[in-house]
Amino acid sequence: MKVLLTGATGFLGGRLCLALLAEGYSVRALVRRSSDLSSLRPTAGGAELAHGLELVYGDVTDLESLVKACEGCEALFHVAALVEPWLPDPSKFYTVNVRGLENVLNAFAKTETMKKLIYTSSFFAIGPTNGGSVADETQMHQGKSFCTEYEKSKFIADGIALKAAESGVPIVILYPGVIYGPGKLTAGNVLAHILIERFNWRLPGYIGNGHDINSFCHVDDVVNGQIAALHKGQLGERYLLTGENASFVQIFDMAAAITKTSKPFFHIPLWMIEIYGWILVFVSRITGTLPLMSYPTVRVLRRQWAYSCDKARRELGYNPRSLNEGLTEMLSWLKSLKQIKY
Repeated sequence: MKVLLTGATGFLGGRLCLALLAEGYSVRALVRRSSDLSSLRPTAGGAELAHGLELVYGDVTDLESLVKACEGCEALFHVAALVEPWLPDPSKFYTVNVRGLENVLNAFAKTETMKKLIYTSSFFAIGPTNGGSVADETQMHQGKSFCTEYEKSKFIADGIALKAAESGVPIVILYPGVIYGPGKLTAGNVLAHILIERFNWRLPGYIGNGHDINSFCHVDDVVNGQIAALHKGQLGERYLLTGENASFVQIFDMAAAITKTSKPFFHIPLWMIEIYGWILVFVSRITGTLPLMSYPTVRVLRRQWAYSCDKARRELGYNPRSLNEGLTEMLSWLKSLKQIKY
């Protein structure tokens, strides 16, 4: 089967691309000419792209390039997204995450060979779960307030995807949690960045008091869920590809136990981190470089994002590994890269 993949040069998309090729799929990847192709090389630092991979140049914001890329493909994995907590120009989130999906749907409809569209959204499109509750796929985002422009764009795009499903488009919608694991160190691999800061003592304390809850999922488990959705996913259905629900305090304690290092000795209040985020955003506007921390990130940390993946377990055979197992692997990987020491 020949599949088209958008977002192949990203953290998640790169892992999905290599996994699809390993399972014998013919993969056509839509990439920009300026894209970093390192995630499409089977070996770190290798010069050769994965065997059997076909590159086509274009962009999800360019409908014509998408239509050409779809030709002859039977399925489309739409993974491309602009994933950042803050950008100086927030309209880019709408351009890529909303208009990009609209273009994908239009190109899909124009391609007679296409049979199924696997759209990878985000837990942000489901909405927060404040109050200690654990949400499933029946929860709908209230759409009244948003922590980040990224969250808002995923909410709007989710509405478009659901309307497409209602109109008969053969689409399956996936909602990963906070994705972590070995691979590209992009903004989408936020947990890796936080642990790098933690073990290099640039983040000497706990983040807040542990009231934040996120659903953490290993990148390779999400990839397995995406591929399973191609074969087992029911058309028009939503599936949460999440994992263990935990706070960053629990993450830091678990990382300390795994590495046999000391736990942080104090908690950094979120109000202090928020002030720091405002300062970094101000500096970013001057320097033109994206900040490591921004005030919208703190807004996310003030809420809870806890989810159940029971539906994906039942219908897709989704089987996420434990957070302890995943962290052990990722910390060892970061150490091998000399990003952290312990």
